[in-house]
Amino acid sequence: MILGVFSFLHFTVADALDILMVGLLIFLLIRSIRGNSTVVNIVIVLVLLLIAQQVASALQMRMMTVLLNTLLDVGVLAIIILFQPEIRHLMNRVATQAGISRKAAELFNRLLGIKENKMSSKSVEELAAAVRTMSDDKTGALIVIRHGSDLDEYIRTGDAFDAEINRRLVMNIFFKNSPLHDGAMIISGNRITAARCQLPMTSRTDLPARYGMRHRAAVGLSEETDADVIVCSEETGKVVFVRGGKLTPVRDMTTLITLLEDAMGNQKEGKK
Repeated sequence: MILGVFSFLHFTVADALDILMVGLLIFLLIRSIRGNSTVVNIVIVLVLLLIAQQVASALQMRMMTVLLNTLLDVGVLAIIILFQPEIRHLMNRVATQAGISRKAAELFNRLLGIKENKMSSKSVEELAAAVRTMSDDKTGALIVIRHGSDLDEYIRTGDAFDAEINRRLVMNIFFKNSPLHDGAMIISGNRITAARCQLPMTSRTDLPARYGMRHRAAVGLSEETDADVIVCSEETGKVVFVRGGKLTPVRDMTTLITLLEDAMGNQKEGKK
């Protein structure tokens, strides 16, 4: 009896997929604009305009429909122009969290026959040794390890480098009296490509109070890109490895070497 009332409805798999996709888009939109009152107000106005446009179209109010259509077109274009960085970061974050950016980079390199520039075992050992010394000395450090995502916008905020990974160089850069110590070092393959770089801060509010600005910057970058980040606390000397917004405490350098080799796709060679 009840089903007979809705017999005129023809619900198919395509309809279910349509609903799921619209729901996902709405969820991503709400999450991306959460806490930004300006964007929220603009979205509300656009929704009201869309409703008004549908009502005017249903009542065959042609002039009002044309006017509202024009306003909607201009409004969408204005959002794309005004919030282009936020939209780019949202798209990048979705691709990163889904693992698309790293897979796409690997596929692209494979198709073109480009050998990926991964960190060698020697570079891993040099970096781990530098981190161990900085941890013992309680030297603050923020080290970014690039994978597939483009980090040029962050590299431009600092000083460009082109140097092999060397423990003494890494420690000298983060030495407290060094002009380069304040900011992040970015590593690509076996090369240090930049220092004193600014990273985006995460908007998360659930991070423990013991994590400072370096940790928030590390989480922020790992949320927007597929890069891994090593943080050495200046207050405690404790080391944290950050990937995909997740913070993993590093108890010893063997653990750090394992995490780095896993990030680079290298095979562990019995190092201690």
